[in-house]
Amino acid sequence: MDRKSSTQLDDASVSTELDKMVLSSRLDTSMEGRELLSIARRWAPNAGAEAARVMRRIELPRALVPGLALVVQGVRRCGKSTLLTQLPDRFALDPARCLFVNFEDPRLANHLDHRTLDGLVGAFEQEVGPGPAVYLLDEIQHVERWHAWLRTELDTATDRRFIVTGSNAHLLSGELGSSLTGRHLRVELFPFDFAEYREVDREGSVESYLRVGGFPAPLLFGEGDRLLRAYFNDIVERDVRERVGARSTRPLRQLAQLLFESAGSELSLRRAAATVGVSADTASLYLEGLEDAYLVFGCPWFAFSERKRAARSKKYYPVDPGLRRACVVSGSDDRGKALECAAFVRLRQRFGEVFYWRDRGEVDFVVLRDGVPIPIQVTWDEPKPRHLKSLDAFHEDHPQSGEAVFFTANDLASETGLPAGLE
Repeated sequence: MDRKSSTQLDDASVSTELDKMVLSSRLDTSMEGRELLSIARRWAPNAGAEAARVMRRIELPRALVPGLALVVQGVRRCGKSTLLTQLPDRFALDPARCLFVNFEDPRLANHLDHRTLDGLVGAFEQEVGPGPAVYLLDEIQHVERWHAWLRTELDTATDRRFIVTGSNAHLLSGELGSSLTGRHLRVELFPFDFAEYREVDREGSVESYLRVGGFPAPLLFGEGDRLLRAYFNDIVERDVRERVGARSTRPLRQLAQLLFESAGSELSLRRAAATVGVSADTASLYLEGLEDAYLVFGCPWFAFSERKRAARSKKYYPVDPGLRRACVVSGSDDRGKALECAAFVRLRQRFGEVFYWRDRGEVDFVVLRDGVPIPIQVTWDEPKPRHLKSLDAFHEDHPQSGEAVFFTANDLASETGLPAGLE
């Protein structure tokens, strides 16, 4: 029997066992369930919360439906918890029938398994009575085998709807991909874009946005750089080191800082490994962990052939220009590089995959629109002769490509945050 078949059988047996445990555990409505519910109430939405007034520009399904979970993913501290507090209004839900739980609450640290989930559901539905209930489960990846539990719920419960969040892209591969295929919709959340940033700072400019970035709390409560550096360390320690099994955070921090400092430049795996002092295989594992945590994004060389793409080094971009500025060793402000980083993230939000091209010139980004490659050059205002020369070379190599697009600071400040024609 191959490994895949074995995994499927294991999942099936887990599902059967979970069904039995669900039935038995929900007969228990003891103090344990009530205590769990009291912990959950700490995370109920606060209508006066400052961060909640910035309505996130994120595409959501029209409605929540039983049997289909909504999965929200994004870097730590980008606003996923706050988004959860906004969703009852956006989906016209009854707040009294919504249960919010944050599984990073230290009081739940010793209870992160399916029994806690069962206890919460049982106690909540005993309290609110029969009828539809909505469960908003924040940072659910901390709960052991949550995906198997959720699959059972989606397959058997008719009046329950689920929204879950997580800070690791691995949620959609491995366990989530195999257990919840066809049972979830995914949306990604990023730090504030420029339009959302302007909801906080009405007088803010593109330059100020690129300097401070879009993480909500540093903008709303001050201590910006200090908080951003704490976020950086927290992400490396909690979302990367634990995931890749590294003994120390030091090489991970060094690698992340190298990626930040070299943003927009090709970086070979061999060079990265040598700089950090680890093997190429270890460096590859660490890079994957940093990407899974949404701290950086890889930008492959553009080619229709996967083999040709793999033969070239990637570029890497940070999730937020303010985070990069606060964490790189050189304190210089390079607004052109910061604009390129912000443009990449905006294109990543819009198109999913973003590439670069370099041969007889360099094209900053290439995206596919209806299968047609669109070359994009980033420039603060007017394009330079080198931009045009590189575009000519790209069109010679890819005559089927579409018209070139220039991404300027004014485009980032536009209503869509994109150049005309890429909305």
